Amino acid sequence: MFLNYFALGVLVFVFLVIFYGIIAIHDIPYLMAKKRNHPHADAIHTAGWVSLFTLHVIWPFLWIWATLYQPERGWGMQNHGAQSPQQPDIDALSRRVAELENRLAAEHVPADKNTPES
Repeated sequence: MFLNYFALGVLVFVFLVIFYGIIAIHDIPYLMAKKRNHPHADAIHTAGWVSLFTLHVIWPFLWIWATLYQPERGWGMQNHGAQSPQQPDIDALSRRVAELENRLAAEHVPADKNTPES
């Protein structure tokens, strides 16, 4: 008789541990997103609860979504290697072009004004 109750107790204990483990595991992407100050942390948390009903099919995608964002560099999908080390400043180039045009206009004197009048 004692073994029947003991087996029932072990069965209930194992069931509760597995149930709690599933609930705790589904929250991992949300905790990661919260730690990283992810802008979509609430959406990740909601999708984590939805993943319980889809048998955690979308859970790996939530993990990826939570790990893509990092506070110090944002989403991290920019191609930094393709950019040249010195990006020209458009405003500086525009000022330089205007300065050169003004200098050219000041140096350019019409030909009929240079000839002496006869």
